[in-house]
Amino acid sequence: MAHDHHHAPAGHGHGHAHDTDIDWAEMGPVLESQAELLAPLYREAMGWLAEEVPEPGLIVDAGSGPGVVACLFAEEFPGARVTAVDGSGPLLERAHARAARLGVDGRFSTVTGELPDALDELDRPADLLWASRSLHHLGDQRAGLAAFAERLAPGGTLALLEGGLPARYLPRDIGIGRPGLQSRLNAAEEEWFSRMRAELPGAVAEPEDWPALLTSAGLKPTRTRTFLLDLPAPAGEAARDYAAAYCTRLRDGLGDALDTDDRATLDRLLDRADPASVYHRADLFVLDAYTVYTAVRPR
Repeated sequence: MAHDHHHAPAGHGHGHAHDTDIDWAEMGPVLESQAELLAPLYREAMGWLAEEVPEPGLIVDAGSGPGVVACLFAEEFPGARVTAVDGSGPLLERAHARAARLGVDGRFSTVTGELPDALDELDRPADLLWASRSLHHLGDQRAGLAAFAERLAPGGTLALLEGGLPARYLPRDIGIGRPGLQSRLNAAEEEWFSRMRAELPGAVAEPEDWPALLTSAGLKPTRTRTFLLDLPAPAGEAARDYAAAYCTRLRDGLGDALDTDDRATLDRLLDRADPASVYHRADLFVLDAYTVYTAVRPR
């Protein structure tokens, strides 16, 4: 998934049954702009993956959203075919259009459907299957990993992006509200994420030991690396929009988990007319960490 936030409510995942209230056609441009901001991080991850999978024939992006990352794969691996898989038809339409604009549509295809069953529509096993924060939207993550593994060619690699660290945008004391706002937001996000996981159909509580889970799926874990997005203050316009989207989702999605003071602070941070807002602050930055685990299907 081409997502920016780790555990952001009200729009974190797409193409899943519990997200049926989200208008993905409306969300598409937002998701695209956020993924574009992260493009340097994704390109670095792809360079790292190329050390293990130098010439994949088929790359599958499982949970692709609007296709920003899938198209980056097509650019970074010019000899590969790329298939974007997602439950949202409107987002995959954007992926098709993006591939055409970039001139990679001859090697680009899409599959619409829910994971992991949609992977049955692939016409061949994947040499590289990229699953970026799509697994945690499946109730039974262990079974989901086993299904991903089954869609790999012998010797193929699964690249699983899960975990990392919560993104940071502001200092501890921002001069308005109580200091420590972002730490409280992160804690509320974690509580929301736990509830979201528990409410998924067929939810199974599972320790997030990803190498152990990859092993249980019949794969051989190979490497782990964390990739950093570091955009120092003062942030540019795209980074400010990225931070504003995050604050908006938390303000609108966390409800009573936020106290009155913190909601008022978020309102000020999102008020374009307020000099203290994320749109004007000189101290706004983006620091984000994404962890990728790789594992190979034995030949």
